[in-house]
Amino acid sequence: MKKYYLILSFTIISLISCQDSNNSEIVTIDTHIDINVENFTDSLNYTMNTNTQFNLPNMMEGDLDVAWLVVYTAQGELNEEGYKAAYENAISKFDAIDRLVNEYAPNQVELALSTEDVNRILAKGKKVIMIGVENAYSMGLDTSNVEKFWKRGARYVSLTHNGHNQFSDSNTGEFDGTSMHNGLSDLGKEVIELLNYYGIMIDISHPSKEAIRQMTELSKAPIIASHSSARGLRDHPRNVDDEQLNWIKENGGVIQTTALGFFLTDREDPPANMDDFIDHIDYMVDKIGIDHVGISSDFDGGGGIVGWEDASETMNVTSALRERGYSESEIAKLWGGNLLRVLNEVQEIATKLQS
Repeated sequence: MKKYYLILSFTIISLISCQDSNNSEIVTIDTHIDINVENFTDSLNYTMNTNTQFNLPNMMEGDLDVAWLVVYTAQGELNEEGYKAAYENAISKFDAIDRLVNEYAPNQVELALSTEDVNRILAKGKKVIMIGVENAYSMGLDTSNVEKFWKRGARYVSLTHNGHNQFSDSNTGEFDGTSMHNGLSDLGKEVIELLNYYGIMIDISHPSKEAIRQMTELSKAPIIASHSSARGLRDHPRNVDDEQLNWIKENGGVIQTTALGFFLTDREDPPANMDDFIDHIDYMVDKIGIDHVGISSDFDGGGGIVGWEDASETMNVTSALRERGYSESEIAKLWGGNLLRVLNEVQEIATKLQS
């Protein structure tokens, strides 16, 4: 009888262990990868070994599960001509991503619009593409573009980039002491409401500190910083200071630590490495907890460090986190669990707002 109980106990423990393993399954998500439409043609596209840090062969080799491709638009003039050019640029990048998933690589990747989509696509053995918008300047003055971009697949939006625009002040104002709106414009506040309404995550990586403060107050849903690091370790306006980290925590959001060298260290020689990157993760986990920190590369937009120079080396980040003592469940949160939690909450809140 005792032997029977021992066998039964061992079986139960084994089942629990399997469940824990499944619950902490690591889904690797990189929330910021820049693209160039020249790499989305019949003769040159991401199914090939392109001369870029990100492409599908690199994604497969590095075991990167989810890549957020960014519809980025540089800041231009705040006039009709500038808005028109910016909008056309954004649409060209939405179209490029559409070609990748539907024409060039439909058997390798699919576009995901939700956490449910991510899980469904990965279960089929495919990789996942998602879309973020960097600089809402491309929306012009027409707030109906929020819905248009949402329909094209955008699931996070940053109101600004390097320069003040019609919606928000940029962190670049810290360099020259300028401000256009003292945070958000009235139009920017309207867009925050629309982003909540449609279930699009608000990205705070580029706006000014005052704009970020106002966003965290106005948003009914958690926010993200899609590619930022800790200002407590590297004093750069693009990084998030301790007060802002607390805003993110209180808001229920997540900061995606970015592997961009001059956001990690001010050393001119040698270049930033994996230890520098994990130091920032450690710092922010210590400040605001494991549930509010994630990972991004900023590949093909300036990112890349010694040890994670392109998507083929993604697994090195996982190894480095293990070496620092993070458990498998903690690594799962850092790599993708926290970001997907926020996406779920944002979309659940949108459903309530729409009803």
